Amino acid sequence: MADFPDMGVSRRGILAGGAASATVAVIPAPVQAQPSAAASPPMMAVDFVVNGKRQQLKLDTRTTLLDALREHLKLTGTKKGCDHGQCGACTVMVNGTRINSCLSLALQHQGDEITTIEGLGMPDNLHPMQAAFIAHDGYQCGYCTPGQICSAVAVLKEIEQGVPSHVQTDITRAPDYSNIEMRERMSGNLCRCGAYSNIAQAMAQVAGAKA
Repeated sequence: MADFPDMGVSRRGILAGGAASATVAVIPAPVQAQPSAAASPPMMAVDFVVNGKRQQLKLDTRTTLLDALREHLKLTGTKKGCDHGQCGACTVMVNGTRINSCLSLALQHQGDEITTIEGLGMPDNLHPMQAAFIAHDGYQCGYCTPGQICSAVAVLKEIEQGVPSHVQTDITRAPDYSNIEMRERMSGNLCRCGAYSNIAQAMAQVAGAKA
């Protein structure tokens, strides 16, 4: 590129000016300061009955029933296992029906009656299913046991009330407390220690008493 002496501009001057313009173009605009404190999560009140006692809590709307029981009411018998509804360790009974409490929001249970393992029985006054689990050694590490027991109690009620299972072909038949029937109904409760046979024996003992 030739110099332009008549215009008072040289080739070097043009190149330097262009580089300066490019530098200015890429300088980002100043970023506005963001608030330092995070917004508070929405809170709502929930009122339900847990193990026969009325409980009133104000909770983050995202709180699961499991966390409400464990973290807010300190009922730590109910265990947090997979947190995806696949292991059954968090099983409790709501209005007599077993559910995975990790998959249910606490606010969904306004006015409900919730029973945890602590509500079934305590060491000085065991529920028959708890006593049967002890008699038949239906546990090893014990982590899944509260959910297993809550589920087992609910299973016998389901059979008694005629609630069909996935393997039941005749829903008009008499209550079936057979081993295979109870095992199928308990399939959502996993035991890492493999105490399934002993659990089935404990359930059979209580079912025999009911029958």
